[in-house]
Amino acid sequence: MNERRWTIKGLLQVASDYLKAKNIDSPRLTAEILLSHQLKFDRINLYLNFDKPLTQDEISGFRSLVKRRIKREPVQYITGVQEFWSLKFKVNRHVLIPRSDSEILVEKTVEKIAVFHKQTGLVPRILDLATGSGALAISICREIPDAILWATDISAKALDVARHNARLHGVSDRIRFIEGNLWKAVSDMRGFFDIIVTNPPYIAEEEYQSLQPEVLYWEPVIALNGGKGGMFFIKKIIRHAYHYIKSGGWLMIEMDPSQTLYAISFMKENPSYKNISRVKDYTQQYRMVVCQRS
Repeated sequence: MNERRWTIKGLLQVASDYLKAKNIDSPRLTAEILLSHQLKFDRINLYLNFDKPLTQDEISGFRSLVKRRIKREPVQYITGVQEFWSLKFKVNRHVLIPRSDSEILVEKTVEKIAVFHKQTGLVPRILDLATGSGALAISICREIPDAILWATDISAKALDVARHNARLHGVSDRIRFIEGNLWKAVSDMRGFFDIIVTNPPYIAEEEYQSLQPEVLYWEPVIALNGGKGGMFFIKKIIRHAYHYIKSGGWLMIEMDPSQTLYAISFMKENPSYKNISRVKDYTQQYRMVVCQRS
């Protein structure tokens, strides 16, 4: 990137080659996203303006973004945005980057809410436990206009991000955000919820150091490390969830596919649960375990 007359096309090519040489995944896509962010363009406008000359300030700004990516900082943290459920969410190092794997929780929760509403005619009460960026709660709110949600997290800084996202998507009046560690946040709300949905930390601590650098060094440990076997929080949630769910209500938990059978067996030990099953995500892997309060 020496001092010369750079166009969008030329800069993209050089940056793509540089990122590839540094073993960055999807180098061309990464270069396009970062340059779009620097220029405040949609990516399609890069192609519509291939021959546009760039200023030194634009080149310098883009170079700084590329340097951040070379340090394995996730693109989402560099741009401050991640798409989930066709919505754009603010993200930073205080929250886990939402993954498409988790969209199955939104889909199945919306299905349960539809059945609940048809059967009862009531407005469902939903808890998003360990909400992080608020992606699950906000996506559910956007799909179900009359839904009322509570969203908890142990991190005050994560809740600040979630509140921002709720305002961004016009649902802040229907989500109550509460700071607290799992059930302590809702200790006075026993038997209150129709549905509890959660994407808790579930990475096994013995596997944590083998994660990709983008995850290991940048995403919040508190949102990822699930203790031995990754089951610490999952078991804690299953062990106490029935206290907070109405009779006939549902618990829906995301986890690693390898954990689903163990979670099912653990649920079956509790007579307060019935209709226990696991659900595949969009890649046909078992991603979620659900059960009903008996």
